[in-house]
Amino acid sequence: MSQTYFISDHHFGHKSIIDFEDRPFADADEMNAAMIAKWNAVVTKEDTVFHLGDFSFLNKEKTEAIVSQLNGYKILILGNHDRGRSRTWWLDAGFDEVSEYPIIYKNFFFLSHEPMYMNKQMPYVNVHGHIHGQKYAGLHYYNVSVEQLDYTPVSFEQIRDSVVVSEEQ
Repeated sequence: MSQTYFISDHHFGHKSIIDFEDRPFADADEMNAAMIAKWNAVVTKEDTVFHLGDFSFLNKEKTEAIVSQLNGYKILILGNHDRGRSRTWWLDAGFDEVSEYPIIYKNFFFLSHEPMYMNKQMPYVNVHGHIHGQKYAGLHYYNVSVEQLDYTPVSFEQIRDSVVVSEEQ
């Protein structure tokens, strides 16, 4: 049975992110290889992965080489570092779908790159990236930046179970 996963902010090929976010890699090549391995350790070819932006700093040929190594049906929601390239560029690089805008998933989860404003009365959850090592408190946000997830995609069930309050008594 296929699963759905979420992750963001890989910054493939971005050597400066190692220092900016204190990533545990010696260089960009080691980082790229480790992140590909962690993705493929949980995602199968039949699964779907929503990547919530800031995927790669590499040229199209190198980005395509990485995308082709990653298991699953891959959907990209453009992040702030992805927007310098067209939607077509990302499709040509190997993504199966690309969205320039947030997506509503299962009528309850707002998928976006940057966190969206959510007040306490809203019955929704914002699954997002962008803020890397930071995390908003409460059940209205779930940060899927790689730094939050040990560089490993997180399943929909894991997100759902951590943010949806059980009404059982």
